Amino acid sequence: MSNAVSALQGATYQGFVTVTEAGLIGMISIRGDLTSKPLLKALKALGLSVPAPRQIVTSKDLTLAWMSPDELLLICDHSAAAQLVQTLSSALEKTHALVCNVSDARALFRLKGAKPDQVIMKLSPADIATLPTGEMRRTRLAQVAAAVWRSAPDEISLICFRSVATYVQGLLETSARPGSELFETAPSSS
Repeated sequence: MSNAVSALQGATYQGFVTVTEAGLIGMISIRGDLTSKPLLKALKALGLSVPAPRQIVTSKDLTLAWMSPDELLLICDHSAAAQLVQTLSSALEKTHALVCNVSDARALFRLKGAKPDQVIMKLSPADIATLPTGEMRRTRLAQVAAAVWRSAPDEISLICFRSVATYVQGLLETSARPGSELFETAPSSS
């Protein structure tokens, strides 16, 4: 068996914000009826509940994001993903649902600093400037699909497909280059 490695093995770039590929992160896609009793019970056993649309809930080392009316994304330690898939699959075996470990098919980036929203604003049509902490936005980043959320007041997290991680890293590095910050107000003409 080979050793698991993240898409970019923790690559970091220091611009006006720090862009970091987060390394190995567990991610589990849960598809099904988000109001079903078996799902609600399984999530409750993990200390979680179904988030409201576009919201994120956390409990201990688990983060659960609402992705669509029939999809959730559970973010966890990479080493815990396989066991969580087994636990959730068992709890939902009599329900029309899908639980899939997508950890090795996704990459997670963190943008940390005073202006991480500006990096995303240059690349996405989503209104990132007003994005509150704990709200997930599915959007595109230039030419690829991405999901972003403000994980702390000075941090934005971003998930993309692993297959485009190098492209996304390049976009983020270019957008975060020192001196490329957006103007807070229009520059004076004098």
